Amino acid sequence: MQHIQFFGNHLRQLREEANLPLRKVAAALDIDPSTLSKIERGERVANEGMAQIIAQLFDQPVDELKIMLWSDRIAGELCNEENIPEILENTRKKINYLRAQSLEQGKLDFEE
Repeated sequence: MQHIQFFGNHLRQLREEANLPLRKVAAALDIDPSTLSKIERGERVANEGMAQIIAQLFDQPVDELKIMLWSDRIAGELCNEENIPEILENTRKKINYLRAQSLEQGKLDFEE
């Protein structure tokens, strides 16, 4: 079976490998150590700002941390739903549409 890495587990692994106590990492994130402990156990969800700080603190690629963070969030929301592939495909289409709309709105017409 494939090993799945969750954001909180990954954070705990990074912290332990760096031999840093919860309180020091929590202070860097400006949160309580109990909140960090909950994030590491998967009982709370980190935010993107935390991913940026963690990336700097542990010299990790921020994009990889954000992918892990977002996939945790999405998996948590969808794990009890039916038709997950269809939901994700529809979501991908909506994201592409919204990005295209955003690009269209960003175009300026200077030829009037």
